[in-house]
Parts: sequence; C-alpha cells; structure tokens
Amino acid sequence: MTDVRDVTIIGGGPAGYTAALYTARANLSPLVIEGFNWGGQLMITSDVENYPGYPDGVIGPTMMADFRRQAERFGATFLTDDVTKVDFSERPFRVHVGNDEYLAEAVIVATGASARQLGLPSEQTLQGRGVSYCATCDGAFFREKVVVVVGGGDSAMEEANFLTRFASRVYVVHRRDEFRASPIMVDRARSNEKVELVLNAVVEEVLGVDTGHMTGVRLRDTVTGETREIDADGLFVAVGHDPNTALFLDWLDHDDQGYLVTEPRSTRTNIPGVFAAGDVQDHTYRQAVTAAASGTMAALDAQRWLEEQEHRSDVATASV
Repeated sequence: MTDVRDVTIIGGGPAGYTAALYTARANLSPLVIEGFNWGGQLMITSDVENYPGYPDGVIGPTMMADFRRQAERFGATFLTDDVTKVDFSERPFRVHVGNDEYLAEAVIVATGASARQLGLPSEQTLQGRGVSYCATCDGAFFREKVVVVVGGGDSAMEEANFLTRFASRVYVVHRRDEFRASPIMVDRARSNEKVELVLNAVVEEVLGVDTGHMTGVRLRDTVTGETREIDADGLFVAVGHDPNTALFLDWLDHDDQGYLVTEPRSTRTNIPGVFAAGDVQDHTYRQAVTAAASGTMAALDAQRWLEEQEHRSDVATASV
C-alpha cells in the first residue's frame, strides 16, 4: 500500500469508532483497522442502559453497529482484520496487516482491554445471560436477585459492595483462604450484611446452560475437593483486565500492567503523532461512555497535531 492516510485508527470499540467519527467529519478520511473482534466487550453485553441517548436501553452489538454506521456515513473506511505489526520509527507510520502495509501521518491506538475470564465453556455460553464482567454496567439488572462475585482483589470487593445496592445476596468466591484486597476493602465487605465470603473455592461450572439463562454455580472446595451448588441469578467475574497492547509495548511507554501511558489531560503518547484512547490507557473507569469521550479527545488531538505539522511544513517551504 503506497497511499499515505492522514489518520489510521487501530481498534473498533467505542473509542475507535468515536475517533473515526470525529476525524471523518474533519475530512481526514480515517482508515479504521477494527479487528476481527470489532465492537469490543460490548459485543458480549446484552442490555446497555447507562449510555446517554438510548433512553430505552440498547443491545450492546446494536449500539456498536450504530457507532460504526455513523462513522462510515461521514467517510471512515473500515478494514475488518487484525493488525500484526507496527513501525513507529518514522513518519509516515507503518501499520501491517499480514503482508499488507498501511501508511499514516498519525495513528490512534484504541485496541481496548479484555476482561480475564474463568475459562469455562458454560461461562462463555451464558455471557450476557447472567454472566457479566462489569458490575457498574449490569448491576441494576439484578434487583432483589442473588449474585456471585469471583475474585480476591480490591476490584472484587468494590464490585461486591456496589452490587449490594441492588442484589438481595452477594457471594464473594475466592480460591484462597486470604484476600489480596486491601484490609479496609475486605472489612467493608465483611461488615455488609448482604455479603457472604466463600474462601478456598472455585467456580467449576455455571449452571443454566440448558435453560438459556444462569441459574446458579457449582463450586469446588480447593482443600477438600468437595463440590456444592449455589442458586444464583448472576455471576460477576472480577479477576482483572488485560490491555490489548502487545503490539505496541516496544514502541510506546506503558505501566507495569501494560496500559499505555499518555500525557496528562491528553491522549498523546511518547511518540509524536501517535495517540492512545479508551481502555487501552484507562484502567480506572472502563466504561463505554468514557472510552467514547477518550476517542473524541484523540481525534481532536490528532487533528490539531496534523495541522501543526502542515503549518510547520508551510513555514519551512516559505523560508526556502
């Protein structure tokens, strides 16, 4: 590929599609290499009720299709494939998809993060049918229901306490006899009358596959090997997230968890002309609306940066 794009966007979730919308409306003709798993984590989310503009709620895949269609309307081009390599050593930047090479003056990285899963076939089958990875997103669907939270860190404790606003009972299942969470977070969970801590246990199976919705979990004691079942309507897996940044770690500054580091109040990375948006650089909020806002910031940052480069080029030409 010899054509040089103004902007190439890597990733097809709320951040990438919003960046595509803004850059397309700025006449930057963005190429969005959205990946085979375009849409991100919202593609395994059933009802979304906390995104502005959808007063009656919306199915996650429908919302992502809306985002994509809106960007396409203004001229964004989409490639449904996975990036295999990048070269940010010089401009134009080089983005590889297999044997094909795409050149761009600016790149927006919006590859998101993936929730860690338990790896159970029943868990995958019941995603969006009781199995969730975000209490803030889905907690309100479990009013007066019984739910299970899996995890032993601060995130699990936070999710458990948050879920008590809705659920009638919250079981916190952890595979060890001690939590990794900070003592104050554990104390809050212990003192909450709606929370029951289940130690030395792992979820062996999510029940309800035959009915099409979750009905409970089968737990296995990690000490005795004994199993038991808990009737429950929801399972919240809170064992962490992994940013999808493997392709960029040799080029872009990142923290010890692999999240890309951007300048304060900006989406600029350590390489001028490369920007990062969404969950790939946000391990605090991880919401669709914050990812979309970050995509807006990246688009505006990229647009202004390109204008600066064009101005400098014009000044250099004029001075010759």
